Amino acid sequence: MKTDDIFYDKDADLGKLSGKTVAILGYGSQGHAHALNLKDSGVDVVVGLRSDSSSRAKAEEAGLEVLEIADAASRGDLVMILLPDEKQGEIWSSDIADGIAPGNLLLFAHGFAVHFGEVDPPPGIDVGMVAPKGPGHLVRRQYEEGNGVPCLMAVHQDASGNAHDLVLAYAAGIGGGRAAIIETTFKDECETDLFGEQAVLCGGASELVRAGYETLVEAGYDPRLAYFECLHELKLIADLMYEKGIQGMRYSISNTAEYGDMTRGKRVIGEESRAAMKQILSEIQSGQFAREWIAENKAGGEHFDQMRKEAAGHEVEEVGHVLRDMMPWIDQGF
Repeated sequence: MKTDDIFYDKDADLGKLSGKTVAILGYGSQGHAHALNLKDSGVDVVVGLRSDSSSRAKAEEAGLEVLEIADAASRGDLVMILLPDEKQGEIWSSDIADGIAPGNLLLFAHGFAVHFGEVDPPPGIDVGMVAPKGPGHLVRRQYEEGNGVPCLMAVHQDASGNAHDLVLAYAAGIGGGRAAIIETTFKDECETDLFGEQAVLCGGASELVRAGYETLVEAGYDPRLAYFECLHELKLIADLMYEKGIQGMRYSISNTAEYGDMTRGKRVIGEESRAAMKQILSEIQSGQFAREWIAENKAGGEHFDQMRKEAAGHEVEEVGHVLRDMMPWIDQGF
């Protein structure tokens, strides 16, 4: 494993951000964490939001200066875009691009918009990425506790010759240098992120759970038992893998479960599944998925909304809602 592309606080100079203003565009999960962590690191921060944004009051209550998106983009020497992927191209053209001056650093937390051409940064500016590998609430909590969440960083365009130092300083400012800052590229971050979401973490896991649930229910088993065995207990396994890796998880479960895992798992995820994964990766690499996703949004998202409604009506959702009500320690908020 390479180690020369991993950086820590000792490698970063927060002084590179001295006298500069960082504009955080968006105040959602990542936006609030970036803004507050940078502020607590002594960096001058402004937040860019629409005038009707529901997050505006939260940001102001946190002691942050809030401006319209266009005004924040003009104010910032470093401008971090933390807006939904599908909106970035439109908002870049309407509110951001005119405010980005030569010498500024344009930042992203995901490579999608740049890699797939939704945002085409002009020459004369630096372009970088800082992508924490955890949700915003974890990035914020770990920072407050004196720790950090590992970050990916990348430099896509280095007009000033200082882009690497500035991106590294930003990553350290949100706490990444306390854990590790790993250098990559916009392409690799974007494509691996999309693949993980579609094939494993979201798409793969969701369909595996529903297929398992349906198999048991269609065989005549109690839907409540099917829910517990195929969905509820997934958290136990995911937590063990998160904490200890796959072999650590296997060490922690029963011998019966471990034997079943190692002798049956490949029959579920076999050659057909692996071929589907390769096809999904190919669609990501070619830009087919990105074009499809952008077109869906430009068309108003009607098909997406319909898929959401159908998924919400699945029996596993109804059974799960009843069972989760029996477990008050589970937060059902969305």
